[in-house]
Amino acid sequence: MAIYDKLNKTMLDRDVEAYLELLHEDAVFVFHKSGNKFSKSKWASMVTDMMTNEKFIQDTSRCIYENDEILVTHDFMSYPDVTKEAVMGVAMLKDGKIIRMETGATQLCV
Repeated sequence: MAIYDKLNKTMLDRDVEAYLELLHEDAVFVFHKSGNKFSKSKWASMVTDMMTNEKFIQDTSRCIYENDEILVTHDFMSYPDVTKEAVMGVAMLKDGKIIRMETGATQLCV
């Protein structure tokens, strides 16, 4: 199963443990807008909060491109504050896991 399929399933199932298993121990997460960088442990705390909040919703997701080195996704997300965003994610892969993920988001008018 491709990493995209595994990642998408963890999001739909809200399975934090399975999600974290897809991350390399040296993983780094970068938010394009702010430039903030997070280690796997810091990201684990943030993603746990997101996935346990029923108002954090992945409305749709699609894989733009995937091979053994990179995964590019595009998602529509809804957030607890009732905002919505289109989110582009680019993940660099190492040993079958995500080693670096960068996201860029565009707020959508509702």
